[in-house]
Amino acid sequence: MGISEIDEVVVALALKGCREDVNLGTQVHSLAIRSGFIEHVTVPNSLMSMYSKTGKFNNAKCVFDGLKFPDRVSYNTLLSGFENGKEALVFVHWMHSIGVVFDAVSYTTAISHCTDEEEFLVGSQLHSLVMRFGVDNDVFVGNALVTMYSKCGYIVEGERVFLEMLCKDLVSWNALLSGYAQEGGYSGEAASGFREMMREGVKPDHVSFTSAVSACGQEKCLELAKQIHGLVIKMAYGTHVSVCNVLISLYYKCDVTEDANKVFQSMNERNVVSWTTMLSMNDEKVVSIFNGMRRDGVYPNHVTFVGLIHSITVKNSLTDGQMVHGFCLKTNFFSELNVANSFVTMYAKFELMEDMLKVFEELDQRDLISWNALISGYAQNGMSREALQTFLSASMELPPNEYTFGSVLSAIASSECISLKHGQRCHTCLIKRGFNSNPIVSGALLDMYAKRGSISESQGVFDEVSDRSQVSWTAIISAHSRHGDYESVMALFEEMKKKGVSPDSITFLSILTACGRKGMVDTGIDIFNSMVRDYSIEPSSEHYACMVDMFGRAGRLKEAEFFLAQIPGGPGISVLQSLLGACRIYGNVDMATRVANTLIALEPEQSGSYVLMSNLFAEKGQWDKVANIRKGMRDKGVKKEIGFSWVDVGSIEYSLNLHGFSSDDKSHPRTEEIYWMAECIGSELKHLERDKEESEFVTLACII
Repeated sequence: MGISEIDEVVVALALKGCREDVNLGTQVHSLAIRSGFIEHVTVPNSLMSMYSKTGKFNNAKCVFDGLKFPDRVSYNTLLSGFENGKEALVFVHWMHSIGVVFDAVSYTTAISHCTDEEEFLVGSQLHSLVMRFGVDNDVFVGNALVTMYSKCGYIVEGERVFLEMLCKDLVSWNALLSGYAQEGGYSGEAASGFREMMREGVKPDHVSFTSAVSACGQEKCLELAKQIHGLVIKMAYGTHVSVCNVLISLYYKCDVTEDANKVFQSMNERNVVSWTTMLSMNDEKVVSIFNGMRRDGVYPNHVTFVGLIHSITVKNSLTDGQMVHGFCLKTNFFSELNVANSFVTMYAKFELMEDMLKVFEELDQRDLISWNALISGYAQNGMSREALQTFLSASMELPPNEYTFGSVLSAIASSECISLKHGQRCHTCLIKRGFNSNPIVSGALLDMYAKRGSISESQGVFDEVSDRSQVSWTAIISAHSRHGDYESVMALFEEMKKKGVSPDSITFLSILTACGRKGMVDTGIDIFNSMVRDYSIEPSSEHYACMVDMFGRAGRLKEAEFFLAQIPGGPGISVLQSLLGACRIYGNVDMATRVANTLIALEPEQSGSYVLMSNLFAEKGQWDKVANIRKGMRDKGVKKEIGFSWVDVGSIEYSLNLHGFSSDDKSHPRTEEIYWMAECIGSELKHLERDKEESEFVTLACII
């Protein structure tokens, strides 16, 4: 074809073929300018389309700005090229303001840019215009509307548009099914929609299957998902990557890991999603799976590393964690904020606080998750002061969320050296920010007040919670249990069941604790059996330990020892100490000796077991054994631990800490003043006691 035979149609067709080669397209653009074809609107329209599809949208805008007489196709072409929804809707508003007449393509493209809550208002206005100008019967417009409503979470409105559509194609059905899958809680509707789609003779594709399986996964509908899986295989989508990925995810959520592995092994091609999903399924083999992913030539992304670090943390493998840390530094994945945040959490779990802080301090930027990970790390490792100080620093940079408050309240709750005033200040702050009804925060508040001795404030927090979840009920039951209020615990438990809220293992642990402290052994046995029989909760070591403590307090030591033998993984320190204390109270020397020997083997340098046995032998008059224990302690260098008391100096308004002291403590710089004041108070108390005794004697003499 000679140059003379080229016209605007040929140029437009040539540009259509340049959508994957922007350099060639630029040359055709130059030819169009030189030959004058740029004046024909068809050519600039094709140029805008080419530049938009090759990622050169600014070039497309320049072409549009050079148009003297753009037509409707020009506007629609540029509109379809916007990647930023908000900018696209500004352009839509401008089009409308200058009187551009919208057609079905205009509406379809404009509505497709309305993908979140902020843009939804514009989308609903566009829907009104669609109805007014009679474009609602167009299948493309209808599909765009269903997609918009689904993405913005308005499933019912999306269904209504779908049902009103006169003509539906595969995209229409996929838009509806995708909405069900994205929103969650619509597995029944997804199944019904999928069946209706098949009855209508619409052949599902990979998008249909992906959405249907994903919807089943939201509610763990395993049987329905297996039926769909059978259809997937029958219709030759059994090795499609995206379909297999959601099937793997579904089987993992339903705890059918064997089927998930079968799907993974059957795949001809695996992408990063396939491997990342498999990583999250197997904590023990996570490193070998990661190495297999690399051998397969699939490059990991930041989601892969977040899952990998989490699995390594769960399996408590520091060596693997350090290896992955080095890999991330070499490959620059450490610069991904969510990956770095995961390392903060990992080192906190490994109790490597210096490494945790180093990772945090090396972050170029920090988000709230970074601060929350640091606060939580300090709280979990008993560094309550550091947790509170970090919370105060974080609050200056970013507004705290429910997880921030939950972590700092947990730190205050578990600390003996932080004033309760700080917890009360946090309470005031979270009320101002509207978090007082959040179940995570209210549960942490309940726990904090209960642990710090303010049960009335715990009850007050609970009374203010309108939507009481399992977490809220468990927290208040735990609070009353901690204070030995058996009657309140049982009353709340009955009320919880009446409200239709199922207790969990922690709820039962609190109830069993209350039964033990009250001496209600038979009730405790009934509760334990009900937990297993009626709620299918497998007893943990903590539940067995609670039963041991309950029987021990009641003097039923043989039953206590029987439950001790049932503890999975063997008894821990605290339950052995509890039983040893019970043996001392009830004078069972033989059992006490067995328990003490086990304890000493577990913690040979701790004084508690030695002291308890020494006291037991002393009460029995076996002074030779007392002497042997004392000698053994001296030989092993075991010293009796000093008990501390704590005082809150209320006059120091912004004091961070409580002040701790022990018997014969002279570490305070104002020791002489403190001891002098203590002697004055002691002397005054003696005078008051003497005056009281004299008053009682005079009163008695008068009566006689």
